[in-house]
Amino acid sequence: MSAANVTLRLLDKADKEILKLPRTVKGAIYDFQHKFKANPNSSGLRLKQLTGDTRLWSARVSDDYRALLLRLAQGDWLIVSVRHRKDVYDRVAYGVNPVTGGIEYVDLQVVEESLAKRLLPKTDAPAEPEQPTTPAPPPAPEPLFAHVTDEQLTGLGVADPLLPVVRTLSTEDQLLGLVEYAPQLTGEVLLSLFDGKSYDEVLEQVTAPVAAPEPVDTDDFQAAAERPATMVTTTDDALREALEGGNFGRWKVFLHPTQSKLVERDYSGPARVGGGPGTGKTIVALHRVRHLVSQLPPGRTKPVLLTTYNKNLAADLRARLLELGGEELLARVEISHVDQLALKVVREAEPGNSRQTIDDNQALREWRSMLDELDVTGWNVEFLHEEWTQVILGQAVASRTDYFRARRAGRGRNVTRPERAEIWQLTERFSQRLDQLGRQTWGQVAERAARLEIEREQRIHAVERQREEAGGLDNIHLQDTSAGRLRYRYRHIVVDEAQDLQPGHWKMLRAMVARDRNDLFLVGDTHQRIYSTQVTLGSLGINIRGRSAKLSLSYRTTRQILGSALEVLRGEAFDDLDGNEETLDGYRSVLSGGQPELHPSADWEAEREGIAELITRWDDIPLEQIGICVPTNAMAQEVAYALAQVGIPAVEIGPDGPRGDEGVHIGTMFRFKGLEYQRMIIAGVSEGLVPREAILRLRSVDALRHRKELQRARSLLFVAATRARDSLDIFWHGSPSQFLLPLLS
Repeated sequence: MSAANVTLRLLDKADKEILKLPRTVKGAIYDFQHKFKANPNSSGLRLKQLTGDTRLWSARVSDDYRALLLRLAQGDWLIVSVRHRKDVYDRVAYGVNPVTGGIEYVDLQVVEESLAKRLLPKTDAPAEPEQPTTPAPPPAPEPLFAHVTDEQLTGLGVADPLLPVVRTLSTEDQLLGLVEYAPQLTGEVLLSLFDGKSYDEVLEQVTAPVAAPEPVDTDDFQAAAERPATMVTTTDDALREALEGGNFGRWKVFLHPTQSKLVERDYSGPARVGGGPGTGKTIVALHRVRHLVSQLPPGRTKPVLLTTYNKNLAADLRARLLELGGEELLARVEISHVDQLALKVVREAEPGNSRQTIDDNQALREWRSMLDELDVTGWNVEFLHEEWTQVILGQAVASRTDYFRARRAGRGRNVTRPERAEIWQLTERFSQRLDQLGRQTWGQVAERAARLEIEREQRIHAVERQREEAGGLDNIHLQDTSAGRLRYRYRHIVVDEAQDLQPGHWKMLRAMVARDRNDLFLVGDTHQRIYSTQVTLGSLGINIRGRSAKLSLSYRTTRQILGSALEVLRGEAFDDLDGNEETLDGYRSVLSGGQPELHPSADWEAEREGIAELITRWDDIPLEQIGICVPTNAMAQEVAYALAQVGIPAVEIGPDGPRGDEGVHIGTMFRFKGLEYQRMIIAGVSEGLVPREAILRLRSVDALRHRKELQRARSLLFVAATRARDSLDIFWHGSPSQFLLPLLS
């Protein structure tokens, strides 16, 4: 049989198993893969069918290791395991899940050994002296899933061969021992039930999103291999990525069935994917870009835009898209952070515009200077700047009269008509001041770019109307523009971290792409919003209703860290970018680890010393896998100095990412968005710092703004906590932040 007629796939659980094997064995697997595809019947491979089984075969990988394969059809094979030759294969089970239609493989012997370790008696306490009378045995613990029938468990997707094992579980430790080796859906279902969710909730939140849309033939393994629920890879390069890249490389190869459906779906208009931290939203966005590019006709243009809210994340998206599809994929995609894109539009239309663009901190300094010069008191500069940015610029308010009529939903304190008149006068003076200084804010750039793109879209519509009226003929005068033939800039736009874009950004993006199928694809989580801007997409011409989905399985954060992070958000309500409430119901993780460690300190100096002492004990990971998050830039510098005193190098995270290659990463909470670390330290989580004192003072002067700023501070802490993969340590001095109180009770 020639290589062209042989398909060799790798089941996703098999690659996790292979990652734990010695490096020499991994190398042997690459050789095995090539030899098998060239000729499965080569004598050196020793391919043979397991006794008493119709589909299960073994083949030689090396002297000591064997591959266990399912024969799906003639010439179509699936690697389900690679084990030492001494290990027997008579305690394995496989089949097609009747709910998802995917192939599942379970090594029952490994599962039972894992549970047996958790049943060993504890030996920490000294033995009790013998009693003259034998005490009554303690009552048997209640089985964890006694309230659920076998039919309900299998209906939710639990692997049938594991039902007898599930019935023996009576502790969380035993459950985690099973989940480690069970098929993924089985683990998700059992953990959700253990967390107290009802059968109907698990059916809706966990099972339904991955259920096969058509009836499943459990005897058709070849059809099962093609379903999203069977996460496999077939190419040599993909296999190498999965095995060499570890958990980081797997994202390029294996997609959860829910993710796969979202990536490949044909949407009738704008679509949005939400989900908590670590659920793979960015991975979905990257794979969506690759999918959209694969549907394009041949060409050299870049009709797909991939954008996000800052330069650092845009650079990360570019690097990851290059890894995913190489230069060939990048050649069809424009990658830009949204402010850079807006500035490009403005400069294209106004080539003589040489104004310096300033950020919000610089703008606030200009506001303070202007108010001091005018001797104006009684106005908070942050309030004025946000009123100008969110209401006047955000709604494109062009006159004093329009401002009197402008809606101020969510802006906090009410303002009287005389106050509006004063605000309008101050904002006009501020705009004039910036003009005189040759400066502009990013908010101004976004709104100017939005107006330019809307005007461009209107010209496109005029051309289309004229063409219809002329029976399909073009009017060359209507199409005459400096950019050449008039057309939409992009065919598809994909937006990452959508929750942090401003109204001007959305209006610009909406006008850059025709209202058509698959025009806009947005991913984001409003629980992670780190800026104060809040938008309703429907009011900006982006209708996502009926085309929204949510990812709920975290691939980064352990159950223990996730539970603590969710406590930080307790009691808060979040929007879904379209005027409705967004929740993290069903957000879960199948990863397990230690509880977050809490470290009270006498003062800031003691806190820094405690951080340094803790890191000196972590000699099992690279320093670059340790992140330290603090409330202010000054505190970041002070922590870096304390670490340097004990010989620990540190790298500051700036607007463009880490400013160096070697050392612990230190930065403010804003800088950690989109990053992840094996070990995460959050320092300075003290009342008055998190949230900052200025927010606390708002309680008595502007209650609504106080609540909004408090929510944003919670979101920042939530973002910081969920950067952790394996461990989370939280430090504070003085009084702990009010956000930590649920963790301290």
